[in-house]
Amino acid sequence: MTVHKSFSPYGKAWLVVAAGGVAALQVGKLPPALPALQAELGLTLVQSGFLLSMVQLAGMSLAVFMGLWADGMGLKRSMVRGLCLLAIASGLGAFANSVSALLALRALEGLGFLLVALPAPALIRRLVPPAQLPGMLGVWGAYMPTGTALALLIGPLFIPAWGWGAWWGAFALLSLGMAVWMVRCVPADPMASVDAAAQRPWQRLRRTLSAPGPWLVALTFCMYSGQWLAVVGFLPSIYAAAGLSAALLGVLTALAAAVNIVGNLASGRLLQRGWAPRATLWLGFGAMALGSTVAFAPFTETLPWWRFAGLLLFSGMGGLVPGTLFSLAVRLAPGDQQVATTVGWVQQLSALGQFVGPPVVAAVAARAGGWQLTPLVSVGCCMAGAVLAWAIGRRLTQAQSRP
Repeated sequence: MTVHKSFSPYGKAWLVVAAGGVAALQVGKLPPALPALQAELGLTLVQSGFLLSMVQLAGMSLAVFMGLWADGMGLKRSMVRGLCLLAIASGLGAFANSVSALLALRALEGLGFLLVALPAPALIRRLVPPAQLPGMLGVWGAYMPTGTALALLIGPLFIPAWGWGAWWGAFALLSLGMAVWMVRCVPADPMASVDAAAQRPWQRLRRTLSAPGPWLVALTFCMYSGQWLAVVGFLPSIYAAAGLSAALLGVLTALAAAVNIVGNLASGRLLQRGWAPRATLWLGFGAMALGSTVAFAPFTETLPWWRFAGLLLFSGMGGLVPGTLFSLAVRLAPGDQQVATTVGWVQQLSALGQFVGPPVVAAVAARAGGWQLTPLVSVGCCMAGAVLAWAIGRRLTQAQSRP
């Protein structure tokens, strides 16, 4: 199909970012719907945790292979197929009447999300001039918190008026529309690049997984992602139980997710100014540990705005962690041909954290009869992340000392 001439290469790159945002909306659409699903389908707290994390099932088990597959089928083709898969899964989910059906479709959405998210940075690199690439990749780094924040803001207003089924249906139409837009406006994949990407994928995979750098970055991302999704994902349920109105609930939850964008962008600035990656990681994990303690500890039970300030600290300063790790994934890849595979491996362990984190936090809350023990999980993840950050710093120092 003919590409619209009115779209500059820069505009097409923005369209790729928008497609990632639509995929992120699919991940973020569930938290504001949890109160309605619990009331209508009788979801338990632990089932809600698994429903939150089920979208990560494909990423947890297949991300590194999906990265290889996306390179083979073509970057644009992968994103379009992923958007179509998201549309199908969300459309069927609008008519689901059981928890098991929603869980299965949520896993299918996870597969579509990977097909959209993994090839996007490489497609942006292909579309924009080299001078504009760092800025656009910085914008891409904020696609996930942006999409999540929008869903958390709009959902509490939309769902009480039209229901969670219509909420699912709206995202099906949005994903399908974005797929059509990409088909019309983004250039087709060059055959030469597809053929080159398909060469020796298993050698790239073996070299990636035999190097320590990708493992360190991926495990650190796992420590971050699980606790972030658990805390932010359950905020609508926590606030609803506290009796907040739908409008205020949406604003507060969306703000807690949106401040993560600031941390992502700030990490790039700090690294450009000479900060060591280990320092930004330590700062991010330290802020997350302190923020979760203030947000959930018993001593702030009668201080709701102190609790919300803790959540903002947790999410905002915590954004330093993924922003730093995206940069490290490129620096610690075994070679130029293993960068995409390294990003896939990082995504896979990130998804593992997001799969495990919400059910663990939900189980701790259910056993404790409240959320007051949540900092135990968060602080434990932060301590592990700090140790991994030290190992990453040591790895970078060793690499710089080599002739």
